[in-house]
Amino acid sequence: MKKTIYDSKEYLEKMNKYFRAANYLSVGQMYLRNNPLLKSELTSDDVKIYPIGHWGTIPGQNFIYAHLNRVIKKYDLNMFYIEGPGHGGQVMISNSYLDGSYSEIYPEISQDAKGMQKMFKRFSFPGGTASHAAPETPGSIHEGGELGYSLSHATGAILDSPDLIAATVVGDGEAETGPLCASWFSNVFINPVNDGVVLPIVHVNGGKISNPTILARKSNKDLIDYFSGMGWDAIIVEGDDVKKMHVLMAKAMDKTIEKILEIKAFFKGKKASEAIRPKWPMLVVKTPKGWTGPSEWNGQRLVGSFRAHQVPVPVSAKNMEAVDALTYWLKSYKPEELFLDDGSVVQDIKDTVPSGLKRMAMNPATNGGINPKVLNLPDWKKYSLDVKKGETKSQDMVELGKYLSEVITNNPDNFRIFGPDETKSNRLYDIFKVTKRQWLEEVNPLLDEWIGPEGRVIDSQLSEHQAEGFLEGYVLTGRHGFFASYESFLRVVDTMLTQHMKWMKKSLELPWRKDFPSLNVIATSTAFQQDHNGYTHQDPGLLGHLADKRPELIREYLPADTNTLLATMDKSLTERNVINLIVASKQPRDQFYTKDEAEYLVEKGLKVIDWASTCKDDEEPDLVIAASGVEQNIEALSAITYLNNHFKNLKIRYVYVLDLLKLRHPSIDPRGISDKEFDKIFTTNKPVVFAFHGFEAQLRDIFYPRKNRKLIPHGYRENGDITTSFDIRQLSEMDRFHIAKDAALATLGKDGDKFAKLMDEKVAEHNAYIKEYGYDMPEVLNWKWENVSKVKSKK
Repeated sequence: MKKTIYDSKEYLEKMNKYFRAANYLSVGQMYLRNNPLLKSELTSDDVKIYPIGHWGTIPGQNFIYAHLNRVIKKYDLNMFYIEGPGHGGQVMISNSYLDGSYSEIYPEISQDAKGMQKMFKRFSFPGGTASHAAPETPGSIHEGGELGYSLSHATGAILDSPDLIAATVVGDGEAETGPLCASWFSNVFINPVNDGVVLPIVHVNGGKISNPTILARKSNKDLIDYFSGMGWDAIIVEGDDVKKMHVLMAKAMDKTIEKILEIKAFFKGKKASEAIRPKWPMLVVKTPKGWTGPSEWNGQRLVGSFRAHQVPVPVSAKNMEAVDALTYWLKSYKPEELFLDDGSVVQDIKDTVPSGLKRMAMNPATNGGINPKVLNLPDWKKYSLDVKKGETKSQDMVELGKYLSEVITNNPDNFRIFGPDETKSNRLYDIFKVTKRQWLEEVNPLLDEWIGPEGRVIDSQLSEHQAEGFLEGYVLTGRHGFFASYESFLRVVDTMLTQHMKWMKKSLELPWRKDFPSLNVIATSTAFQQDHNGYTHQDPGLLGHLADKRPELIREYLPADTNTLLATMDKSLTERNVINLIVASKQPRDQFYTKDEAEYLVEKGLKVIDWASTCKDDEEPDLVIAASGVEQNIEALSAITYLNNHFKNLKIRYVYVLDLLKLRHPSIDPRGISDKEFDKIFTTNKPVVFAFHGFEAQLRDIFYPRKNRKLIPHGYRENGDITTSFDIRQLSEMDRFHIAKDAALATLGKDGDKFAKLMDEKVAEHNAYIKEYGYDMPEVLNWKWENVSKVKSKK
């Protein structure tokens, strides 16, 4: 490409001013709360009492950001920035301040001395901004506090956005994490026709807090070979001389961008189904840790050493002995050449930044999406089952797949399904009638099924981190989808879900932040149906983990069967700014709830099931039996039939709970039902035997603020084995015999004692049978629902 103004020596000199200004602002944010332009000698009133921040990564990132601005202008790119290194919050703030976007979003942070002072003071300050990229930071969709997910988020963000480039800085410490190492495979899923580009920029500065980084100890040849083997074309830039580095970086950036543009041009006009995986370029940028900072302190090396990692010069309002060193450091950037007397940015620096939405901090992808659209959803009732209790049997996830196939068809460019090699195992067969798994590597028909370069499913990498990270990036840029996995292995990403929840919480407090679709997680292969995997695959703990988070941001749905699952999914795909956890069965199951009942359960959260209750609505029951979960519903209904067959006069009220967290007290959860409604359903003094899908402590927490604490929970009790479907429930005493036994003991006195012995005998019979035959006894397998209601069934 021919030379342009952006290749001139004069332009690089302007860029160096920009680089110096970004560094100055970044140091100022760490240390200062007054006197931002050093108009007078620094005093203790000017310096923070407790300076906080991370300097080591900052100058290298500022350098990268400056050069990204250059190529955006030179090549007219649609690009945004992901900051992978953990605590480098000054980068996003300093650079968005220099391009004017920070002041546009926060008018109180004006581009003058007064605004600069406010910006400095509030960094890592009570009521201020975080020391890492956060929702408060313009241009960010990636929170850097938990390392390892930058490339995953970037990949999710560029899917279905063919013109978008995610410039993704990966710290060399971050590069050592398991999720980041796995995410080099992300290029396998990027289609050069329909998707955008991930541009990885590995920033190698040699050390972590006080340890070496592994990549810094590798030779350049080893690095090139490593990344080449992972499918990337690595271009290395290294040095410590600032002027020479600007020249080297400009050439490397041009080479990188021109390779990207060549790839995109090659595939322009081609069909996505014809695409092959290109070898995308990437950068490895090697700069000293703490570059441009003080070279030494107290006789020890700073620049290029681990000592530059955080706050390198020990100056604070209570320790001003080294204030001259801080002043010298700040003045080394020559602020008088960077800012006018009033604190505004000089024109030379303004000349180097993109304008309008081309500024990375203002890219629409980072704030609700470039072209966000609500989903065009089919009527879920088209796919509902005509239920005959005791006769209809189906597989809930199979039926859900039929509904989802139409969702995919109706939304060809803003809906995706993610998972770790489990979409088929999760029985979503019908989606593969309308789409494939997206995969840009070679296809082997002996090993690969429903796979090709274009598809709405990405599940061909065995990594929960990748799948969840892809979904986050996709959702945060305005699109829709879900992540399905085996229940126990969702715990692998529970901290990722926590970070997403924190992102939502802070975003909703910012009036300039647009909202985004729900993040939907489906848990299958659950704790109570692991007959071939057993104990190692049992853990419903995500229910409790998420329940401890912000109640307005979390939903926990436990549909009982196909119709309730369909209604739940339909609602979840319309919700915004929440995390939806849906626990679903994929096994053949008896079906119980009509589409009208399902609709009611999803709307209200719970329902007294008249056809399974042995007392009228206006009668006071002797006992409440409740359930939440697929197997829980089956076991509770079975227990009711045993009790009813032996005690015809026992008044049982049966309650099914689908929207679990609606049971919480409104003082804890704004969606929680009132005491009046809770007492009406669960009574104030009758035993409540509750078959529950999760750990029992979660139920106890729910019932504690209520009047009725006569809770007898039957949930997961951390028992399991390689055993039968029914036995895996029995091991936690979440089975019909233990439920019925406890119900009788709580309500029937001596008659209850006799019945309890009968139930113990049933358990013993069960244990003997499975040890003899390796299968559940016919009494369990052949159980069918029997009508017990004393009143006509209602809708």
